[in-house]
Amino acid sequence: MATIFARIVNGEIPCYKVAEDEKFLAFLDINPLAKGHTLVIPKVETDYIFDMTDSDLSAMMIFAKKVAKAIKEVVPCTKIGVTVIGLEVPHAHIHLIPINSIYDMDFSRPKLQLDSSVFESLSQEIASMV
Repeated sequence: MATIFARIVNGEIPCYKVAEDEKFLAFLDINPLAKGHTLVIPKVETDYIFDMTDSDLSAMMIFAKKVAKAIKEVVPCTKIGVTVIGLEVPHAHIHLIPINSIYDMDFSRPKLQLDSSVFESLSQEIASMV
C-alpha cells in the first residue's frame, strides 16, 4: 500500500504545494509546528532517507535549500530549522520549520490549527518566491 506521501505525489490526495520538480515535491505540513512548516519529499518512495543515492540525497537538500529561502522571505523568523525524523511516515522527508528558538522544533508541542484559506495563501506566497 502506498504511503500518504506517495498518494500526494500521485495526485490522489491534495496538498498545499510550494515547489515541485521532476524528482521532488514540497508542500505545507497540515499539522504544522509553525506557520510555513513545509515537508520536502522525493517523488520516488524510499522509507529511509539514508537509503537514497548520494546524488538524490544531495539534490533533495539543494531543492530544500531553495524552498527554505522562499519560506524565510514569506514567514518572519530567525532561521529555517531542518529536521529528519523518519518514523512518522515510511517515506523519506525533510521538515523545514521557521524558528526563533530551538524550542520551536519540539514535536511534542501542540500543532497549529490553521484555516484552509491561510494554507492556500501561504502556499501561493512561498511558491512565488521559489
